[in-house]
Amino acid sequence: MRKQIVAGNWKMNNDLAQTETLITSLKEQKQTSNAEVMIAPTATNLWQAYNSLKNFKIEVIAQNMHFAESGAYTGEISGSMLKSIGVNTVILGHSERREYFDETDEILAKKVDAALGKGMDVIFCFGEELADRKSENQEKVVGDQIKNALFHLDSAAFRSIILAYEPVWAIGTGETASPEQAQDMHAFIRKTLADKYGSDVADSVSILYGGSVKPANAEEIFSKPDVDGGLIGGASLNAEDFFAIVNAF
Repeated sequence: MRKQIVAGNWKMNNDLAQTETLITSLKEQKQTSNAEVMIAPTATNLWQAYNSLKNFKIEVIAQNMHFAESGAYTGEISGSMLKSIGVNTVILGHSERREYFDETDEILAKKVDAALGKGMDVIFCFGEELADRKSENQEKVVGDQIKNALFHLDSAAFRSIILAYEPVWAIGTGETASPEQAQDMHAFIRKTLADKYGSDVADSVSILYGGSVKPANAEEIFSKPDVDGGLIGGASLNAEDFFAIVNAF
């Protein structure tokens, strides 16, 4: 059975005091679902978050990492550095990293390799922009992003891969793909995996939806057979809203 996962991507929000306040509120929430819960604070607060949550069933994960082990990469963070503070999962390929920091499929393939080489799990993000959706080109765009960055891997690597479909036009815009649109794309993603690696691998990989999930729409989105959870942005900055989404399963 595939894992149900709800991961909160805090992006560049919350200083240390705000992080501590939000984590305190998260600890007070009651979880009624069996979903795995993850949060991704900003890098400066990962160690504090890990220490605060190490006795709770909330995993602290990273928003990004570099593909190099060490060296002259000012401002970057390696997988070894993350592992050294207890962080074992990293988000890679988020649309904002692709758009604002020019991360290509080739760069992301190297990052995926580096993370897997350190024994880390990867939440790998991809998705189409509004122009792609309007031109009905979304499946080609999504398929190419997955193939270019991941299809050099062997099937065993997918035990450490979580996929996250994020229609770029529905991130931070208040727009949300309909549950039917989300299901259609998730089914296409699973078929793309099956065509390459077989149905056993395809049926074992969790695919998250990452486009403006809120308490009001989470239950309907999560009810779709190929939607295994969410990568949550803005709503993850409010503990009550975040756990309303976690408990939507």
